[in-house]
Amino acid sequence: MHSRTEEIVLQTTMEAEKMVESNKKSDNTRDNKMTRKEILEKKKKVQEIIKAAVSHNDPLSSFPTFRHYNNKGLSMYLDSECGDSLSSPIKQYIQNLLKLNMEVAFGTEWPEEEKVKRREMVSSEARYIFVYEISNVDTNIMFKLSHKGRSTAGGMDDKGQLVAFVHYRFTIEEEIPVLYVYELQLEHRVQGKGLGKFLMVLIELIAQKSKMRAVVLTVQKANMIAMNFYRNKLRYLISTMSPSQLQMGLKTNYEILCKSFDYEAKAVLEGGEDK
Repeated sequence: MHSRTEEIVLQTTMEAEKMVESNKKSDNTRDNKMTRKEILEKKKKVQEIIKAAVSHNDPLSSFPTFRHYNNKGLSMYLDSECGDSLSSPIKQYIQNLLKLNMEVAFGTEWPEEEKVKRREMVSSEARYIFVYEISNVDTNIMFKLSHKGRSTAGGMDDKGQLVAFVHYRFTIEEEIPVLYVYELQLEHRVQGKGLGKFLMVLIELIAQKSKMRAVVLTVQKANMIAMNFYRNKLRYLISTMSPSQLQMGLKTNYEILCKSFDYEAKAVLEGGEDK
């Protein structure tokens, strides 16, 4: 039998243990509340970054030297625009170039994919860089024309002949603000002359200027030229978000590629390793 003293000691010990356990639960609750608060604050900051990026109507104003591209016989003028303000001729041009460049890569999936791309094209979230070919026109005049009204027809503009475009958006992937390239499309006759790389360098600059922490894009596996361009020439990596990296037995016709600008984005989107 326990003595009265032993019973008191035992009871006191049990009460102390209960108190310690209660304090632990209380501490854990405070920690969880703090974690949730930090998560909410982080999400709020990310949303604010996206909002600020979207509100900037002309990203090229921060990079005036990228208004023009002159190389390998090409003389180009660049301009920016939003998806919900595209003229009918430019919409038609985008559709035609997408079909010309992407129908073979998508194969039997193209009819359905084309419908999706048409909807995406005119979204208020869509941001564009358009490339116009100019000839025998002073570039200063072309710059002034960019601020005037347009008269477009069949891909023609007061800036010249439309020959390429980039469609991109500011969005969130894995809780990280990223610039997502939806399309990079060039007419065949202006390919292989450094213009695609020039546009992607610009996109990466816009991303960093807008406080995006990575550039993300999707490439069809069948499009070997594009895959080589991004993977080997621009050093993009297969993202951890790509179906081939999820180890779920998913078989898709595309890969998600990315280039990160800081440690956290690299750890989350690239797995923290070079592939």
